[in-house]
Amino acid sequence: MSRTAAGTLSALDRHGPSRVSDLTRLEAVGQPAMTGLVQRLEATGLVSRTSDPSDRRATLVAITDAGRSALAERRRSQDALIAARLGRLSPDRLDALGHAVDALVELTQEDHDQPH
Repeated sequence: MSRTAAGTLSALDRHGPSRVSDLTRLEAVGQPAMTGLVQRLEATGLVSRTSDPSDRRATLVAITDAGRSALAERRRSQDALIAARLGRLSPDRLDALGHAVDALVELTQEDHDQPH
C-alpha cells in the first residue's frame, strides 16, 4: 500500500466520509491522482462511494471495514519495522531521540496553542 493510499484511508478513518476534493487537499495531491487512487481503493473494496446527501451532484468516499483492516495491518507492519530499527540504536542514541521527540511535541503544541 502506498503512503498516499495509507494517508487517504487514515484521513477517511479520522474524518469520516469525504469528497474527493477534500481528500485532494488533505493529501496534497492533484485531483486526477486522487480520483485514480479512489477508483483503485474502491476496486479493491477498501473504500466505497455514495451520493452526498447535501449535494446529489457530489460523491462521498468512505472507508470500509476491509479498508480499516488493511490500514490496521499497515500500521502494525510499520510499527514492527520502526521497533526493529530503533532496537539497533545505542541507549545514548535512543535517549537523544527521545529528547528530540519531546522538543518536537512541544513545538507542535505551541503551534496548536496559537490563535489562527
